[in-house]
This record gives sequence, C-alpha cells and structure tokens, in this order.
Amino acid sequence: MRVLILGVDGYLGWPLTLGLKAAGHHVGGVDCYNRRKWIREIGGQSATPIKSMPERLDALKEHFPGGAQFFEGDVTDYKFLAGVLEIFQPEAIVHLAEMPSAPYSMIDVEHCVSTHKNNLIGTLNLLFSMRDHCPKAHLVKLGTMGEYGTPNIPIPEGFFEVEYRGKRAELPFPRQASSWYHQTKVHDSNNIMMACRMWGLRCTDIMQGVVYGITTDEMRDDERLLTRFDFDQCFGTAINRFCAQAVIGSPLSPYGGGGQKRGFLPLCDSMTCLTLSVENPPALGEYRVFNQFAQVYKIQELAEKVQSAAADLGLMVDIINLENPRVEDESHLYQPDHQGLLDLGYVPTLDIKAQLTGVLSELIKHRQRISEVEQVLEPSIRWEGDITPCQPKDEQEGLTSDSETKALLSKAM
Repeated sequence: MRVLILGVDGYLGWPLTLGLKAAGHHVGGVDCYNRRKWIREIGGQSATPIKSMPERLDALKEHFPGGAQFFEGDVTDYKFLAGVLEIFQPEAIVHLAEMPSAPYSMIDVEHCVSTHKNNLIGTLNLLFSMRDHCPKAHLVKLGTMGEYGTPNIPIPEGFFEVEYRGKRAELPFPRQASSWYHQTKVHDSNNIMMACRMWGLRCTDIMQGVVYGITTDEMRDDERLLTRFDFDQCFGTAINRFCAQAVIGSPLSPYGGGGQKRGFLPLCDSMTCLTLSVENPPALGEYRVFNQFAQVYKIQELAEKVQSAAADLGLMVDIINLENPRVEDESHLYQPDHQGLLDLGYVPTLDIKAQLTGVLSELIKHRQRISEVEQVLEPSIRWEGDITPCQPKDEQEGLTSDSETKALLSKAM
C-alpha cells in the first residue's frame, strides 16, 4: 500500500514510518520541521539526540530497502500539498502534521491563533487536495480523546443514539474541548465528517489517548532511527515528563490532586493501532471513529507507578503535587469505549511497569540532555492567561509532601 505520512519527522510520524516499512508498505513523508522549531522556542530539546532528516533517511534506507520518499514543505501551503498528493498518489494518508500541545496553545493570543492556523488550514488543504487528486484514498486523522472532555456519562466511539420527542437518531457525541488546541481537533472532526458526507471521502478519526514511550522494535539499536522524546511542560506527555523527572532526581509533579483520569497507551501500541487503521480502511463516504488507548489511569496513580519503577532501578524520587495551572475537573467519571480497534485485532499492552522500566532505562543514557534544560519541566503556563511558576500544592492547602508524609509515618512507627 502507498502510505503518505504528514508530520513524518515527529514523535509518532517517524516510528510509524519504520513500522510501515517493516510491514512492506511504500511510504512517503511530509514535514517542515515545525516540531523542532516549537521545542527550540520554549527552550527545550529532545532527550534522545535526533538526527537531521537526510541522516534519518539514509539510516532508513540501510535497514529497509527502498527507504522513503520525502517532501519538505508545509501542509498549510495548498499548492505544495496538492502537488505532493498528485505526484505520490497515496492509497492512505496519515495526518500527524498538527501542533499537538494544549499548553502551547494557551500561552497567549498569538499561540492560540497560530495553533488554529496550522491545524485547521492544514486539514482543510488536505481535504480539498484529496477531493481533487486522490478521492479514493483513506485518511487516517489523529484526533484526541480530549475532544470529548470529561462528561458525566460514558463516552462512545464518536456517535451515540439519542431519543428526543419520540424520535431516535444516531448523532455525533458532544465535544467539550478544554484548550484551544483541543478545540482545533473538534473543528477538524466536524470538517472531515462533512467532507466525507459531501464528497464521498473516507476517514478514520483516531481519538488517541496519551502516548508514552521511547523506542519500538524497528529502531534496532541504531541511534539514527530513534524518535524524539520531549519532556517539557508543553510537548512532554504526563508519563514521559514523570520519567524524565525521575531520571534526574527531580520530584514527580502531578497537577492538583492528581485525580484526573485519562486513557494511556505505550508508543508501540500507538503504532500497532495506527497500522491496523491504515490496513483496514472504511467504505467510501464513511466517517468512522476509533477511541485509541490501552488503559485508564488517574494521573496520581501514574506518578506512583513511575516512582515504583524508578525505585527498582535505584532512582529514589518524591512526588510533590503542584497547584493545577489548568481549568479542569480533578475528580470525574471517565468511562470511554474502545471496541473498534480491538475488533481489528489490537491486543493492548497491559504490563505498564515493564514499559516504564524500559523508558527509564533508556532515559538514563540521556540523563545529561535532560539536565541541560531541566527548567522546562516546571509548569508556568496557566489557562487563565498568566505565565507564573506553579507552587507545590501542599504550600497552597497545608498538605504534606510525599517525603514529609514518609518521615511522619517513620516517626509514628
């Protein structure tokens, strides 16, 4: 199958390229290196050293005959993107070329607007390009479970049945975005749904949970094939940030009380799910939704799991809850369905401790790179619009920190 990956240089795009090549697909990639620019802007760097795209492509070709065809350019440039689709003629397109950070989108009006421009214009350009140049191609679009918010009812996969005034209908499940970034994903879903209905395009909209991890089997111990691993307050996901903190001996820092529930899955599972979606397209004109995650955890539970896995490796770290910079419920119902991918053969990786041990072991090799920019681990972007460092929650509410609690228990015994 001819698969085009938009955002090929990113955290998910690069390992997906490796996985699809290993599965025998013909792969092309598009990128303008925005992710690298955004990380530099906020003063961060990948924990793993990331090679230039020419070096990556050379390594890819060494390990996977034929390599991948690369197009350098911006998806918000319609003529460029339409030209790529006309030349490559993909059978499937995986759209990962979006700004993926809620905190980044909340910095100020400039970052909010740039997030909307990048994400919405890129997706609209793609839909029109598909209509005109490859209308039978399958679009696999990366959305987010954050589109749904945290409603006080179970969350279906995209649609649910409603009865109103004696009539029944299947309708899109209401979206309740919690950041300007999440709002762009909601707009994307609505635009894609309409394009499928209006032009007969086909799409799988992936509502993905939070991804963590650092390697996949296809990287083959070749440092040139590593994907990036961001750990800053903007682009570092919760578990990845906790693991980076543990490696440099910094306290793990859940926001608020840590009762927020989210769906999580390791990087290897994300690759499996995206590959299954690509290889099993819907019918022409069909818009389908998959909720993609392995397990649901509270953020506090994850911090404790990272703390335990770190201790097994001799890394002793505290957990200090910080005041929450976000506007969100910290105690809520969270019961999302995720049957679609299971029906396609997805078997979730449930041994999270083994996964965490692997992440921590790999990060220990790159401890110095994390230490060099450790200040980016400290949250300061607040949903109300301020940019001020978050203080320990115990200082705000008179609670004891993890280390103080252990000391008190020790004295009591």
